[in-house]
This record gives sequence, C-alpha cells and structure tokens, in this order.
Amino acid sequence: MAVQNFKNIHIGNMIRERVTECQTDTGRICNFLKCTKDEINAMYESPSLDTEVLMRWSKLLEYDFFRVFSHHLVLYAPQSRTQAEKKKISGNTLPTFRKNLYTIEIIDFILEKIETGEKTIQDIITEYRIPKTTLYKWISKYKK
Repeated sequence: MAVQNFKNIHIGNMIRERVTECQTDTGRICNFLKCTKDEINAMYESPSLDTEVLMRWSKLLEYDFFRVFSHHLVLYAPQSRTQAEKKKISGNTLPTFRKNLYTIEIIDFILEKIETGEKTIQDIITEYRIPKTTLYKWISKYKK
C-alpha cells in the first residue's frame, strides 16, 4: 500500500485497496467474514468498522490495519510526559506502550512533508513533537 494520509483514515478504502492488491476472491471474503457481497461493499464505503470486524479483515488480508490508527496517535495525539508519569503513579491495569515507536512508514510520511515543502523542519518539531535530533538523524539517514 502507498503511504497513507494518517490524519484522515478511511478504513473501508484501505481494505478495498488491500483486497485488490491480494486479488482476494469475493466468495472467500464472504465465507471468512460470514456476510453477503452487499455487506462487504458497505464495509468498503464505511470510514470506520467495528474492531472485531477489522480484526477479521486483518487476519484474512494478512495486514495490520490497526497499525494505521497507531500511526495516527503517534503523529496527532502524542502522549505528554506528565500524562505518562501520572499513569505510572496511578497503577493503571492496562498495558503501557512505548510512545516514540516510529516505524519506517511514519518516517517516510514526515520526510515527504519536508521534501515537498508542505511543512518545515520547525513545523514538524512543533506539530508532531518529534525531537530535533531525531528528525535530523532521519534526514541524514533516510533522505532520498
């Protein structure tokens, strides 16, 4: 799949694109998801899906669609340091994850914004809260 717009996610379009890439037969999809062709087409048009349904799509198409949402959170809703510290103290029972887990897709997305002139380095640092040293390392390592 091409680099996605992580801000505006339309999961139905992404699923349709993956089905096309994998050339997955509609009959197989219907059997796996236990639904009709009309229901599948409705899912393709839907900007969001139930997590259970999305999990089944992820298994069928061997693609982690949840990671797209994780990328969105890393870029557009980063956890502040004070929130992380509060969660450690409060004894939260939910698992905690490392905040700064930048995948190659995120790095490519950020570098593309800089290369096209859509955002400046300072814009990236401010908007996405990516440390300056990290950003400059990416530029030197991954610049096309």
